Amino acid sequence: MTRTDTLFLDQLLAVAQDGAYLAGRRTLAYFNTGVVPDIKDDNSPVTIADREAETVLRQRIRRTFPTHAILGEEEGEDSATKGAAVRWIVDPIDGTKAFVAGVPLYGVLIGVEVEGVPQVGVIYLPATGDMIAARTGGGATWNGRPCRVSNVSDLGQALVVTSSIRRCQARSEAFENLAKRTRLQRTWGDAFGYALVATGRAEMMLDPAMKPWDCAPMLPILTEAGGRFSDWRGTPTIHGADAFGTNGALYDEVLAILREG
Repeated sequence: MTRTDTLFLDQLLAVAQDGAYLAGRRTLAYFNTGVVPDIKDDNSPVTIADREAETVLRQRIRRTFPTHAILGEEEGEDSATKGAAVRWIVDPIDGTKAFVAGVPLYGVLIGVEVEGVPQVGVIYLPATGDMIAARTGGGATWNGRPCRVSNVSDLGQALVVTSSIRRCQARSEAFENLAKRTRLQRTWGDAFGYALVATGRAEMMLDPAMKPWDCAPMLPILTEAGGRFSDWRGTPTIHGADAFGTNGALYDEVLAILREG
């Protein structure tokens, strides 16, 4: 059996979904309880919920795949398994600021690379109970049922979402140019924004700054849902400095606008 056989990918996906659910339930123990965040060196917040949820994820992955590498936002990468052919990339709470504010649009993110290629992705939104999942060649699902991106091909009818309009504006005029040409613009960002695109409820999601754990599941999920995911230069990667996802039909048009800046 090769590492990209469907059986192996199905096993990875099953563990990813189980881990996301378990970690998500741990976060709910602290949601809307007045938890006070610490501030990390990069000026981003972290809470006890982030830390405990990542521990839950790591324990679940190791129980089935003890030799796989794991890269997490809070604990970094394990030195003992670094360089393994399979690497899990996890974010226990994507949208910690929303979590601290009591907004239910945060998510648990899990992506799995097999020999450097993103093959499995899971977005779990604990407060809404939604799980979007995919593995290469298997399609994408939303709570167990197949999901697809929208078929909107007219930019003027599109909904664009982003984690931060301010950060987009500081980066370039691309968001303003898109805002002038699209039907609706909202800051339903972080994991939730990509979930909206993958399930056909929004046409594009923009991130002017990105880390691999912020987008590890997005490439397989959007690809399997019929969409596109890349950095702002058009490279399909989860390791870019920025990222955007679309329903596919609008990808080339949006990329041209982002490149113009």
